[in-house]
Amino acid sequence: MKAITIWQPWASLIMAGFKPHEFRGWPAPKVLIGQRIVIHAGSRRVVVREVDTLIADIDQGEWIGLVGGKPLRDLLERCRHEPRTLPLAAGLGTAVLGTPRLACDLWPEKFKADSERVEHSNWAWPLADVQHFTPIVPTPGRQGFWQWPWSGAPQ
Repeated sequence: MKAITIWQPWASLIMAGFKPHEFRGWPAPKVLIGQRIVIHAGSRRVVVREVDTLIADIDQGEWIGLVGGKPLRDLLERCRHEPRTLPLAAGLGTAVLGTPRLACDLWPEKFKADSERVEHSNWAWPLADVQHFTPIVPTPGRQGFWQWPWSGAPQ
């Protein structure tokens, strides 16, 4: 099974169902579409300034790609005040990777005037049927897709 490392808080937002797409500057490999992949939280610590910006964007109705309203905002507020509560360098669970689409096609009204965003996050990878590892699996990650060392979560 392949894994993808995602920085926090994004990895936890995927696992909580608030982030139904992962955004990358490249389309996911066709061979992985429809396959279950591991969502791995990277070792990079949460950058509180980035969480502050995200909360402000949500409050202004500017953020696209996230769902959840008040529960999402509440989770981000907890993350902002206690960033060390989110797991780092660990497999959190799995999701099924859907067919990537251009983000500007999913949200054309939001991307028309924001060329920098299109350049950096032009592919939206749908993630569905999220399943959690219990417990999470501490392991170092890598860039891009990499081979998960177990057939699932080790027991």
